[in-house]
Amino acid sequence: MTNARRPLDPRVQALVQARLSRRSVLLGAAGLATLAACGTGSSTPSGSGGGGGGTAAAKPSPAADRSATEKVVNWANWTLYLDYDEDTKKYPTLEAFQKQTGIKATYAEDIDDNDTYYGKIQSQLRNGQDIGKDVIVFTDWMAARCIRSGFVQQLDQAQMPNAKNLLPALQNVDFDPGRKNSLTWQSGFGVLAWNKEKVPGGLKNVADLWKPELKGRVEVLSEMRDTIGLIMLEQGVDISKNFTSAQYEAAVDELQKHIADGQIRQVKGNSYKEDLISGDALAVIGWSGDIFQINAENGDKWGLTLPEAGGTLWSDNMLVPVGSPHKTNAEKLMNYYYDPKVAATVEAYVNYICPVQGAKEEMEKIDPDLAASPWIFPDDATLAKAKVFRTLTPDEETQYSESFQKVIGN
Repeated sequence: MTNARRPLDPRVQALVQARLSRRSVLLGAAGLATLAACGTGSSTPSGSGGGGGGTAAAKPSPAADRSATEKVVNWANWTLYLDYDEDTKKYPTLEAFQKQTGIKATYAEDIDDNDTYYGKIQSQLRNGQDIGKDVIVFTDWMAARCIRSGFVQQLDQAQMPNAKNLLPALQNVDFDPGRKNSLTWQSGFGVLAWNKEKVPGGLKNVADLWKPELKGRVEVLSEMRDTIGLIMLEQGVDISKNFTSAQYEAAVDELQKHIADGQIRQVKGNSYKEDLISGDALAVIGWSGDIFQINAENGDKWGLTLPEAGGTLWSDNMLVPVGSPHKTNAEKLMNYYYDPKVAATVEAYVNYICPVQGAKEEMEKIDPDLAASPWIFPDDATLAKAKVFRTLTPDEETQYSESFQKVIGN
């Protein structure tokens, strides 16, 4: 797989075909949103709490780049977020990247949610130290915090000619004007999902999670903007607009009630998937791509939808930590994944919203049905079905995060 657009490597082609054969459920999915809003809702980082944005401290200096002599790049990402071959136990597109560039790439599914991963690395970032990763992936609001704090390196656009393929709606986000420090990895939806056998009527609203028959079998996300965002939308609040502290706290109170009475089993990051698979959880607030992936591996057992009141819409972003000694290698990796053919191969596995122009056309060559999925390539007509959680002020970020973390027991 190269920029010259040679045919897909046969192993990659086989992976894609296997994935697609199990993903016809995509075409029946309902309740979608356009990517046009994705660039508007990133959070301004906190000036306190988690080391996010103290303005008094000096920002660390970027590490010297040793890419010319050290042909390695180390990538930390979320789970189920890159094409994976169960037979070889490898990532086909990453294998192809290594053959194409001669750069040895390591990949670790280290990120379960933004706060916990940031908590592990923030001290090293603050001191400008190498965290052992050259690419990390954070959601808009946490990417904003890292950029504002000087915890990431500015990207060299000359090393990433494929960055021109970034969707226009994502090219000039408020937390990183001109995309000087980040590139979108994927975008996605916060959704309701359920075990179709155990919850035969399905879910339409967040309130359906509170039904007595689901007590102790519900899980929600530890990402505040998704869980609280969906509850606020249910309560009639537009999370993309200037809602009040009282409106936010009303949603937190609702969450606290259902944690306290045992309706909610656990509040989790990406690991909620395992509880759906085991059957410990029957209904969740989850992420769209996750549900498609576990369906592909487990016989299409789960339904999903955006709530009638609306779902959340977000983006995750690739960043180079300030202490990374392999910035140029990291930029080559980002550039590679912005090749439309490579992006289409990844999407055939992850089923999130693709940020790369031209990937839909490449997907049509692989499988026209998947290219028609509005979960991956949403159209403008579905704009009203999801909202981006609005930008918070530093004071709001601190207040709201502390309130949420207290309720979920952190």
